[in-house]
Amino acid sequence: MLDLTPWGELSASDISEAKICVMGVPFDGGVSCGKGAAEAPARIRSLSRYLPPYTEEMLRIDGRLYDAGDIPLDLNWERYYGNVEERAFELLSSGRFCLFLGGDHSVTIPLQRAWLRAARARGEKTGVIHFESHADMCEEYDGSKWSHACTERRAIDEGLSPDDIAFVGLRSYEADEVNWFLEHPNVMIKRARDIFREGCVAAAEQLVGKFADYGSVYLSLDIDVLDPAFAPGTGTPEAGGLSSRELMEMLKLLLPGIPIKAMDIVEVSPPLDTANGITAWAALKLIYEALYYSK
Repeated sequence: MLDLTPWGELSASDISEAKICVMGVPFDGGVSCGKGAAEAPARIRSLSRYLPPYTEEMLRIDGRLYDAGDIPLDLNWERYYGNVEERAFELLSSGRFCLFLGGDHSVTIPLQRAWLRAARARGEKTGVIHFESHADMCEEYDGSKWSHACTERRAIDEGLSPDDIAFVGLRSYEADEVNWFLEHPNVMIKRARDIFREGCVAAAEQLVGKFADYGSVYLSLDIDVLDPAFAPGTGTPEAGGLSSRELMEMLKLLLPGIPIKAMDIVEVSPPLDTANGITAWAALKLIYEALYYSK
């Protein structure tokens, strides 16, 4: 019988029963192009009612999931980010794997700040894997330091070393981002073209090699890392991206091989999606595979 509760059989009514925590951040005030990502948490939850708790290999997802709900929208941007950070910090401090549903990519700014606080409190070496078509390394964009184009630059402001970030799927850059990468030649970049030429397994194995000795890694997944053929419903689509198959294979290697303690999935825009919600469905499939392989 179909369970119409969001997350179905995986859902836990209390955090004490759960291995995994989920929180929604329905905010798209940092978008520079197509909006609508604020609607993604509700859409993903709605579709989750129809997925049974199994991976594609018929492996049952054994961890229960506690959904902490959404952070209510606040027109005061600074206060909203503060609320996101504090609630995320509470969940991250529980020691459970945390999944955050955006929202545009600017919501990763307070989420990564919370994750860094929690990881540093435990004395863990920290790293970030940034799946994206864009680098999000602008000092500011459209006059804002909190734009979705500034995500990882703000993480560096919080003390994360450039050497502790890996960028995956890149294929579009602003001029100041190009200059930044030229100034930091040792930063790991696996461009979409690199993955096409070398293979997704080889790329994932290189990432595992880089981050295997870290204590806590944050994986930020912008759905536009996928080619628009697989994820048309996003605000700034870029041709030439990864396939759904390639991304799933990479997650299946990264999550067991690296201590990924938190993950977000952002920039899914239901209003820009196709009639049958192909982008939201792709995001949900990635989430379910990630839930199984998360530690």
